[in-house]
Amino acid sequence: MTLHTPTPGAATPREPDSDLVLVERAQAGDQRAFELLVIKYQRRVERLIGRMVRDVDLVEDIAQETFIRAYRALHQFRGDAQFYTWLYRIAVNTAKKFLLELKRDPTVSDSALAPKDDEDETFRPKNEPSTDETPESVLAAKEIGQAVSQALAELPDDLRQAISLREMDGLTYEDIAQLMACPIGTVRSRIFRAREAISVKVRPLLERQTGKRW
Repeated sequence: MTLHTPTPGAATPREPDSDLVLVERAQAGDQRAFELLVIKYQRRVERLIGRMVRDVDLVEDIAQETFIRAYRALHQFRGDAQFYTWLYRIAVNTAKKFLLELKRDPTVSDSALAPKDDEDETFRPKNEPSTDETPESVLAAKEIGQAVSQALAELPDDLRQAISLREMDGLTYEDIAQLMACPIGTVRSRIFRAREAISVKVRPLLERQTGKRW
């Protein structure tokens, strides 16, 4: 048997996209495959919708409608983008439709940046009890969180969307550029400006806690 040594510099074969495999199975009529995609992304979709609407009772309904629309449109998915990028668009459009029907304006909730303990497998709670925790430090953390949320809500839509996609949804710059239909350089600029604007709001609180300038 002859062993083939990879040519230096040659591209390494990529692992198959697990989402794409599931999509292809679902497109072929395997309903269980789509159910696995729902299980994988349900909480992310609900968190996304929760940042657009204030009425928490609507989140589950909008998420359910999102997946129904995605299932009906699944034959249109060609794999040109990541599945979640495609699903994200559907979720945003579905939420906006709900809000328009209710004659509400899309808004970012006050708890937009406050993750829940069960967000995902990689989440580490920021407020874990510790021996150094004091009533003062707890209050300071709450004030900082509120300042971040307020700063986020005051950002222009394009900056808020870019920073949310990056910091909350964990999307790559490439995926964000595709979602926002703009060059990667523009995405980087928007995220930088958003971080700077948030920093302006938060820095005085940090300086007050540490007693030094950042």
